Amino acid sequence: MLRGILGGTFDPPHLAHLVAGEAAYRELGLDVVTFLPAGRPWQKAGLEVSTAAHRWAMTSRAVEGVGYFEADDREVGRDGWTYTADTVGTFPEADDLVLILGADAAAGLPSWQRPGVVLRRARLAVMARPGVERATVEAAVGEVHWLDTPLLDISGTLLRARHRAGLSIRFLVPGAVLDYIESAGLYTNG
Repeated sequence: MLRGILGGTFDPPHLAHLVAGEAAYRELGLDVVTFLPAGRPWQKAGLEVSTAAHRWAMTSRAVEGVGYFEADDREVGRDGWTYTADTVGTFPEADDLVLILGADAAAGLPSWQRPGVVLRRARLAVMARPGVERATVEAAVGEVHWLDTPLLDISGTLLRARHRAGLSIRFLVPGAVLDYIESAGLYTNG
């Protein structure tokens, strides 16, 4: 099994996540792209993050209808902080893993818990992000596959701020995700 893993807080999952997954699937001939919402993301300690249940529900909705995308709850159900080094070890050894990251996350990978474990277990496919140079990423993690995608300046932080300000996020998140955000009352001022 050639498996792409696209993890993150997914607060909310948005079109840049889906574009990265699609590009990796097509360019690398992946069998599946597994979207893994972090249960308790250690890099967000001290920051306001939606509950794991909300982020899981949004991620599940984001990938609906795409036969080669799947949502996986193995991190959501884990106690304590969730670390990619632990997660990659939960997949069968026979799976050839490709970790799909934005350039900002890839450049920061050396600061993760046990980055060597991650880099030994998975190859990296990286989506360019505004303000992050390819040389910076490659100096941090070595050779990667650069995904052929448009430069998308979309982030969960931006989307949450827009929604709180009463601005539209339609077409920046899948319709089912927007419906969930609105019905659950997420990202509001009160």
